[in-house]
Amino acid sequence: MFSPESGLIEQEAFLRKIASADLPIITNNKKISFYNIPAAFDIEVSSFYNGVDFDSTGREHPRKCAAMYIWQFGILNWVTYGRTWDEFLAFMKALSTILALDSDMRLAIYVHNLAYEFQFMRKLIKWDKVFLLDDRKPVYATWGGFEFRCSLKLSSKSLAKVGEDLVKYREHKHVGDLDYQLIRFHSTPLTQEELGYCEADIRVLLAYIQEKIESDGSITNIPMTNTGYVRNYCRKECFKHFKSYRKLMSELTLDADEYTELKRGFSGGFTHASAKYVAEGKEKPLEDVGSFDFTSSYPAVMLTEKFPMSKSRLVDHIDDWNQLHYYLNNYCCLFDVTLYNVYPKVDYDHPISFSKLILPSNPDERRRVLNGITVDNGRVVTAEEMTITMTEQDWFTFCDFYNFGDKEGDEKDFQIHHFRIYEKGYLPKEFFKAILELYRRKTVLKDVEGEEINYMISKNMLNAAYGMIVTDIVRDILEYDTASHEYEPKRKPNLAEAVEKYNNATKRFLFYPWGVWVTAYARRNLFTGILACGDDYIYSDTDSIKIFNPDKHMDYIDAYNRKIMRKVQLAAAFFGIDSTEFAPKNKKGIAKPIGVWEYEGKYKRFKTLGAKRYLVQRQDGSYVLTVAGVNKKKACKYLETHFDDPFDGFTHEMCVPAEYSGRLTLTYKDDLCEGEAYDYLGRRHHFHEESSIHMEPSDYNLTMSEEYRGFLNYMYGIVEDSW
Repeated sequence: MFSPESGLIEQEAFLRKIASADLPIITNNKKISFYNIPAAFDIEVSSFYNGVDFDSTGREHPRKCAAMYIWQFGILNWVTYGRTWDEFLAFMKALSTILALDSDMRLAIYVHNLAYEFQFMRKLIKWDKVFLLDDRKPVYATWGGFEFRCSLKLSSKSLAKVGEDLVKYREHKHVGDLDYQLIRFHSTPLTQEELGYCEADIRVLLAYIQEKIESDGSITNIPMTNTGYVRNYCRKECFKHFKSYRKLMSELTLDADEYTELKRGFSGGFTHASAKYVAEGKEKPLEDVGSFDFTSSYPAVMLTEKFPMSKSRLVDHIDDWNQLHYYLNNYCCLFDVTLYNVYPKVDYDHPISFSKLILPSNPDERRRVLNGITVDNGRVVTAEEMTITMTEQDWFTFCDFYNFGDKEGDEKDFQIHHFRIYEKGYLPKEFFKAILELYRRKTVLKDVEGEEINYMISKNMLNAAYGMIVTDIVRDILEYDTASHEYEPKRKPNLAEAVEKYNNATKRFLFYPWGVWVTAYARRNLFTGILACGDDYIYSDTDSIKIFNPDKHMDYIDAYNRKIMRKVQLAAAFFGIDSTEFAPKNKKGIAKPIGVWEYEGKYKRFKTLGAKRYLVQRQDGSYVLTVAGVNKKKACKYLETHFDDPFDGFTHEMCVPAEYSGRLTLTYKDDLCEGEAYDYLGRRHHFHEESSIHMEPSDYNLTMSEEYRGFLNYMYGIVEDSW
């Protein structure tokens, strides 16, 4: 029934097509029936200034407003549109009647970034239920028989990227046919090109959901979020031996204090730049910089390392250094430690994150501790005193990079608190094999004709496998009052009750500490590379390093890769799995072992200004910019078109104009916004929105903190005020 079609249909004709169609229906395990077809909704909005508002101090400023001027709706391959909310409500009422919708007979409607559309229509509709995962971000919202779902949460991609990744039903988002700077209202005429742009957005979503229906089996099998795919797959694999796996989960439980300590001890990937080369890059870009990446870093440690596989046990006290290292070498350990007179062994990087320090609550004590700490762009260099929560892997890295106590390093000055130990072992076989299978699929399906959808599914699932383990157990309670059309104030759940609910959940197949150790092991692996490369080390980002003289460090790379292969063989032998399964072959028949360092080649030139801030020139002369918070392609184009040498524009004072930044400033308007305004054609219109979002492009200003500049100036003699 789903086939390519183009052109918008008038609402009445659209409804007649629906009424005459034989639409398939499927029922889920909760006895709720759904039309097993794709449906999508979208709006276009103008943001503008109109009149004045007053802030809390009484100061006057331009009033931000927004107005919807067209909505689009599609089912199967039919797309219609309207220009007002009244038209939309009347259309939906007619559609509901035709489809005989109610709470037990539903139509799933996908909206790309439901949070945006919901803000405009939330006060127009009597919602039955709104489910929120984050502030103002509904995952789904039900109204009668309509179930609005967020396709952004499902895909984790922009709509343009969704279109690019379609395989069977080729649709693409139009670019440039709708100038968002032109103010339009519901009676502003739209050109055929503009209508085509609006239609294309719906067609991309319809094609995407149809592909999902076909690959997942039905609309009822599509999860609400992207992580749902890997969660459902892994749970199914683990519960093939339900009784034994549930017995294991009943043994792997937490208490509230332990969870709080685990949260303190959890840290993500390590992203940082060697301050030395940030300083040197000020004068001229670095040349001939090599890059190495781990192959699937997080899945690799999940398959090669040992994790907490018991309830934790508190050790009353640590008597001496030997006792400490006995536990560290034989158990998974979690502990708070206060260290005195901390100073670095090396100057090229510093692993300890300042944001993870536990600071005194007393203001005077807090000030005293802070005054004794030196920081390198968020990383601790020296500390007269610091307290932090660590795993044993973090401790090993700390001891590689820092000394503490007396300057000779003989007398260690530290105090350990809340020392927990876990028996360690490989992840459960069922979960282990599920991750291994996802890596195999991702590898063997890549670039194979006809397997594009399965490849994308496996790739996304593998990437999400780690994230589901560390999903917060204790989440803020977010609710939407359907009667008042308002968000309820955020509430903190009862910690002990939330942890107990987690322990007793019959569907649970994961253990939160596993995720804490996944990143700890991965950071430890990364730091072995940083340590081995020494003064040649320039930059790292979670699973990659940029270095000088890559050829000089191949002995380390080869030794590390051999070590990983030995770990693979041990895990394979433990589970009775052929070790070749950890190195599946790609389309070309080349084995791709998991977890090894791979050489990505050399850059012609490279410059970094700190974490998530670097510009590279490839050997072919092309440029690639990485800056968190900015559209990389657009901002790179700005540098290429406005500077003779893009590296001249890439400074800590770089300002990317709004038209190149890709940044949008969103202002939520929760009150009525109404008035008279002119569109871009000079026509006067009345606008009325019960709630809305004002959205406008904004410049991006790259800044470097005074603290970091001060550190660079002190360490490397850069004394200019304007660095």
